[in-house]
Amino acid sequence: MAGVKLLLLSLCVGYTAYHFYSSESMNPESVRGKRVLITGSSTGIGEQIAYEFARMGAHIMVTARRLQRLQEVANECLKLGAASAHYVASDMGNLTSAQYVAQEAVNKLGGLDYLVLNHIGGSASFGFFKGEMDPVVGSIYINFLSYVQLTSAALKALQESQGSIVVMSSMSGRIGAPFTTSYCASKFALEGFYSSLRREFALQNSNMSVTVAVLGYIDTENAVKKVGNKVSMSASSKEDCAREVVKAAVLKQPELFYPYWGIKPFVLLRDWFPGLVAKILDNFYILENIQ
Repeated sequence: MAGVKLLLLSLCVGYTAYHFYSSESMNPESVRGKRVLITGSSTGIGEQIAYEFARMGAHIMVTARRLQRLQEVANECLKLGAASAHYVASDMGNLTSAQYVAQEAVNKLGGLDYLVLNHIGGSASFGFFKGEMDPVVGSIYINFLSYVQLTSAALKALQESQGSIVVMSSMSGRIGAPFTTSYCASKFALEGFYSSLRREFALQNSNMSVTVAVLGYIDTENAVKKVGNKVSMSASSKEDCAREVVKAAVLKQPELFYPYWGIKPFVLLRDWFPGLVAKILDNFYILENIQ
């Protein structure tokens, strides 16, 4: 058994080394003129993704709840070189809004090449599960069902362009994490749905792609405010994260792990050494600050 585990560990190391040395390069010119809808883009990773696409000359539509911030982001996109920049305020807690946003994007952009699903919501706090159902329902509704609703509404336009769907997931969608039960549930649901959808595209010989971004702790305002004093780890750059997400989307990669070395090894080792992985990850939590 020890020999088998050593072999599996060696394969894990070899896999990560292969990934590191075989990374593809992206041609920014291939994005010029493409039509991009980004949800949850008034701040954080979504905002930075909008700027990355803008720098490459794409047509941008940003959406979130805060109208003034959307206006500011759209203006910055134009300054950075976007072919055009539009915005629509919406609340993804309402599935009708998701339908409306997708239609507005298609109407204003003349079609759609990239659908970037980044919004997040729900009232769940970072802490122990106390039996409350509202946070669970809210998280599933906003972080999963609205993603599917947007995908459904944009599917025809994406089929016409043979476009790409980009989904923001989390390490918590691959490895169950304590204190985020509702959030984990929504991310596991995303992983299942979009992995299945990717396979359906492949079986139809479609060039459409689904990229799932499996993210760790990123230095967005919301993340730092919510868990900053509850975990003993450094947050990764949202700008670098956005850059890697856009690269993965343009290259039509099925998955992105960011930060790679902080996530992928744990995902690979989870099924082989579940107890060890859980113990290592649990050591990052500052329990006295968690209720």
